[in-house]
Amino acid sequence: MKELTSQVREVAKRLLANQKVDLILGWEKGAQPFRSNLAVIRSTEEADRLVFDEFCINNLSTYLLDYRDGHEKIGIFVKGCDSRGVVRLIEDNQFARERLYIIGIPCPGMKDPVAAAWADSGLAGKPDSEGLAAKCRQCVHPNPVVFDELLGSEQAPHLEGERFADVKRIEAMTSAERYEFFAEMFSRCIRCYACRQICVACNCRKCIFDETRPQWVGREVNLADNWMYHVVRAMHIAGRCVECGECERACPVGLPLMLLNRKLIKDVNELFGPYEASLKLEEGAKPPLSVYRPDDPDNFL
Repeated sequence: MKELTSQVREVAKRLLANQKVDLILGWEKGAQPFRSNLAVIRSTEEADRLVFDEFCINNLSTYLLDYRDGHEKIGIFVKGCDSRGVVRLIEDNQFARERLYIIGIPCPGMKDPVAAAWADSGLAGKPDSEGLAAKCRQCVHPNPVVFDELLGSEQAPHLEGERFADVKRIEAMTSAERYEFFAEMFSRCIRCYACRQICVACNCRKCIFDETRPQWVGREVNLADNWMYHVVRAMHIAGRCVECGECERACPVGLPLMLLNRKLIKDVNELFGPYEASLKLEEGAKPPLSVYRPDDPDNFL
């Protein structure tokens, strides 16, 4: 990916030198070779810090929320999932399109930094330490869906197996088996809110889980409150999830959070579709659960 790194740096220098943008969001190498972190570039001299390699796994669109109340014009490099996150923020009226200069990079699939760290440590490495990250193995939209200029070549989907195979496996369980599955899953949650903080669709200025008057969900780490937290959050992003998988990747206890999201992605498409979130930018567009039509399905009533 050295050629792409050179192109990324050239684009950044050109945009900053011509004052097309005030800053650029991209990736730079971290302290270890398997870490490529967020880079905020404000000068042409800093542009040589930028890279694009197999560890640029972070979804940069989330970091736009740190600038939503400003006036700076921002250049941002986006993969397929990052670009869907940008669309999500624009549709949610969290960011203005005219404040963005979007540079798309078709994504060849990223490696898992944690798996690479295990392998580098000398301890027992994970089997997929050299393969694609788990979230990339479920990717069906690796190419940017919105951009002002595009680098690199179009990529084929990285999906391994059937897209909703894990969802169908849960759907095939009895109600008692499903209860046991999710009870075990949610009992492990430590309520650190990493999944909320990393999610581009969790962009409310005041989160329901931070409210104390009234307190909608208890603060205790117990099964009931954990269950409520995850179900409410999953319903909040139903029809809005961009499938970047950052929630599951950020979870310190390894909860399969994308299982919930994919279930709702599947259901929203079947009930209100064909529909997939944030695949194109349309003026005034809203996801299915944000609007009402008289012919909406109501057989659950």
